[in-house]
Amino acid sequence: MSETEARVREAQRLLGEGAPDAAAGLMEEVLAGEPDHLEARYALAVARRHQHRWPQALDTLGAVLEARPGFGRAHQEVGYNYIALRNLDRAGAAFERAVAADPALVNSWRCLAKLHHDAGDTERLAAVNDQLAFLETLPPELLAVVSYLSEDRLPDAERLCKRFLQSNRTHVEGMRLLAEIATRNRAYDEAEFVLESCVEFHPEHRNARLQYVNVLMRMQRFARAHEQAERLLREVETGGMAATADGRGVLQRPADEDNVRALYAAACAGVGRNAEAIETFGGLVRRHPDNHLYPVSLAHVLKAEGDIDGAIELYRQAYAIKPDHGDAFWSLANTKSHEFADEEIRRMEALVADGATGENDRIQICFALGDAWERRRDYERSFEFYRQGNALKRPSTYHSPEHLQVRVDGQVEVCTEELFERRPGIGCDAPDPIFVVGMPRAGSTLIEQILSSHSAVDGTMELHNVLNLAKRLRGRDAPGEAPRYPRILAELEDDYFRRFGEQFIEDTRAYRGAAPFFVDKMPNNFFHVGLIRLILPNAKVIDARRHPMACCFSGYKQLFGEGQEFSYGLPEIGNYYRRYVGLMDHWDRVLPGFVLRVDHEEVVDDLEGQVRRILGFCGLPFEQACVDYHRTERSIRTPSSEQVRQPIYRSGLEQWRHYERWLGPLKEALGPEVRERYGVA
Repeated sequence: MSETEARVREAQRLLGEGAPDAAAGLMEEVLAGEPDHLEARYALAVARRHQHRWPQALDTLGAVLEARPGFGRAHQEVGYNYIALRNLDRAGAAFERAVAADPALVNSWRCLAKLHHDAGDTERLAAVNDQLAFLETLPPELLAVVSYLSEDRLPDAERLCKRFLQSNRTHVEGMRLLAEIATRNRAYDEAEFVLESCVEFHPEHRNARLQYVNVLMRMQRFARAHEQAERLLREVETGGMAATADGRGVLQRPADEDNVRALYAAACAGVGRNAEAIETFGGLVRRHPDNHLYPVSLAHVLKAEGDIDGAIELYRQAYAIKPDHGDAFWSLANTKSHEFADEEIRRMEALVADGATGENDRIQICFALGDAWERRRDYERSFEFYRQGNALKRPSTYHSPEHLQVRVDGQVEVCTEELFERRPGIGCDAPDPIFVVGMPRAGSTLIEQILSSHSAVDGTMELHNVLNLAKRLRGRDAPGEAPRYPRILAELEDDYFRRFGEQFIEDTRAYRGAAPFFVDKMPNNFFHVGLIRLILPNAKVIDARRHPMACCFSGYKQLFGEGQEFSYGLPEIGNYYRRYVGLMDHWDRVLPGFVLRVDHEEVVDDLEGQVRRILGFCGLPFEQACVDYHRTERSIRTPSSEQVRQPIYRSGLEQWRHYERWLGPLKEALGPEVRERYGVA
């Protein structure tokens, strides 16, 4: 413990003994030497409140919260001071911010309960009392875990939660918290396992099942998510909304019936039951006219179905309800056809400049403004907003060029010619899947639309099944050791690969129709071409390739819903493209003929010739519908949905040149070999 930390603890002891003057003096001494020490500032504010110096305490807390807006205890202190000043409206707002930042602050919930009781607000009082009843039954260890989570102290939260579960193995809230920690760590397989066990132990615990469905949705395991969401909806519709207790007497806050309906509708959209999703979301929009989330959810499904006008109307409805709703503005831009009006642009620019706009909203609005000014051909303004949006997004991403290099090197070292020669004929012999891999924004949706226009091919979506299998094989890598995957591919018995392939075919049936073949267009599967060959040797793999400058800049200006975290910096996306090209060259060497490269520019220049080439590679007879792909009606959920509903066009091929003067870092990151191969000067 440092000397400063020791003095802060001494101040806390003095406050506990009723000596605020001494505590304040001690903290003023500390801050004279370390003016930015937040805990010392917070302790000084507490001391000033105890001295009844409430305005000074609020000034001190203002400085604390400016440096750390999510400091729950500081918001709670603000509430205490406003109560002392008899400003109950501001006190209530402060306590609301406190529990939003740290849901484990029981005293803030108690203060909110009293404020709502005194104001006669029975509806809000009931909700607060539910939360209090829940928190007051939680063991102290789990309350501490909730606080650690609110402060993003994930290692501390995980350590304490696992220690608690060693003695309380099936404690429902302990399991749910452990799953939340795993989710925040992006260990989705681990979260899924914990929650699957949790709902088996506690089948009537609705919030555990709700959390389970959310994790399944994040993993894009839509069929399983739909099954669980359907069960949950049936339970809340037939069983009422009363809270239940598990075997340890821990109360759960009752799941809101319409929140369950919204999750069910999202799961319906995930498995392609769009009519039911539209009907359910539509009912939610009508019942909750002040909810800004439901119109956006409904609009996404309408957009996938091709109803762009309906989607645009709903996106505008959403930002009318919540004027700073960034998702609504970005979704308008992401239709790839909406022209923002002058008033919309002025509103968005004001929101970006407003310090009260939330960070996620600001990011989304920046990307929308980049698109708005690009459409108006003001490329300098456009690039500045793209740059700002990417800069704001990058700190919350987890991309590591070093880890990327380890992943690529591992595939090259393990997946050799010798490995495939040693293991011929293993795996599931089903010829059904056609994998379209590559970089995002490289034309994969166009290739999928061409193939899905064939009578023998079903379009699906970006399926996560291969990625999930790779994660299962990898497990949690031990620090300092080579990754377990792909090394394990050289160690497993042959029968495992057959079972993996059969499981893939079975798990993907929910996304298919009756056609004998189907497309999986997850671009990131380019990492796992070796795994695909081992589990599905008769599958077809198509590499959707696009000029590096056009592809990378298109990715840089796209705000992805999840994943593709390399795309938020020009050096990062350029390096990623270079590693992708190197790995695809490796697959060509060790698996000659297994992958067909399709250059987007060649598809634009010679559509019918490339369609015949693609169909020939897949063993399919020519059908004119594949050339007339834009007439095919189907649900499309990627950002390119509107572009592939139009005839082929050339306008996007050279769009990056309008921004070329700012793209030096991208060119540099591509490296000399890629630049020479593609004539990048």
